[in-house]
Amino acid sequence: MSTSTLDVRWRRSSYSQGDATSSNCVEVAHPGAAVSVRDSKNADGEIISVSPRAWARLMRQLG
Repeated sequence: MSTSTLDVRWRRSSYSQGDATSSNCVEVAHPGAAVSVRDSKNADGEIISVSPRAWARLMRQLG
């Protein structure tokens, strides 16, 4: 079962502006043992899942 079919709470980046169809942003969910990321304009599209440790490392590098 993919993350998109689960009842998870997707959160949009605080840097996003406008609605999901006109802005360039990602949404993030933490449905269990992974952090999942998707394009807000394509909620039914591909999802990237990484470990919480990898996500934290990415956030530190971007921050």
